[in-house]
Amino acid sequence: MKPAAFDYACPDNLDEALALLAEKGEAARICAGGQSLGAMMNMRLANPAALIDIAGLAELKTIAVVDGAIEVGAAVTQAELLSWPELVDRQPLLAQALPWVGHYQTRQRGTVCGSLAHSDPSSELPLALALLRGEVILQSRKSRRVVGAADFQTGMMATALAADEMIVGARFPITKAGEASAFLEVAQRHGDFAIVAVAAIGDQQGARLGVGGVADTPGVIELGWPVNDTALNDFAWSLGGADDQHATARYRRELVRRLGRRALEEVHDALS
Repeated sequence: MKPAAFDYACPDNLDEALALLAEKGEAARICAGGQSLGAMMNMRLANPAALIDIAGLAELKTIAVVDGAIEVGAAVTQAELLSWPELVDRQPLLAQALPWVGHYQTRQRGTVCGSLAHSDPSSELPLALALLRGEVILQSRKSRRVVGAADFQTGMMATALAADEMIVGARFPITKAGEASAFLEVAQRHGDFAIVAVAAIGDQQGARLGVGGVADTPGVIELGWPVNDTALNDFAWSLGGADDQHATARYRRELVRRLGRRALEEVHDALS
């Protein structure tokens, strides 16, 4: 299938992009890599009247450490973040999660912030943002605001982004001394959306476990050592989930229990 007709704009700078967004409003969509949006347009699941392409904006192509967090510009691709020399030392969880995002080819075009904006519950980067308690930087022509992951991701493929706003960056807190992390996933094929993905981060005091692919938004729970099986089981049930063509809700709950325990064990072993 092919998308419906749309206008295309390629602004020269961020101010021009924000002005176009203010002018077009809900009729427009921001496009950076287009790996999710393009497919949705082809299937007529999204029908924007105008696309504003920000992929070439140098001011949004930056990766920097700012106030204890890795700040990733909206035009930074997943491949660029994965190859950033400081990533493993600054935030190993992202280095563990990014190879699971799509395929080598799609990571060359797909952007980190585009994945956050798409907010698919099976996506790895929204899960990482939630687990790390990261933030998303939103900007319109009139204002700029920073929104935490829990407030930004409001539902399945739904966010707190206003019609005249675009994501200009995301912040992932850098790892602290004495922390360890793990990321595990089950999918039909490597590179497919996760049936269930789990991420864990912890220190000597305890751990935080995040789960994607079950609820409409990533679920996160705080756990102490040793891991309480009852708490993990209750968490799996609390996520809900539903049967679909990929897996049953029961199978997903079992994956949460098994993958969750394995990820937590990896974290605990790394801390020993």
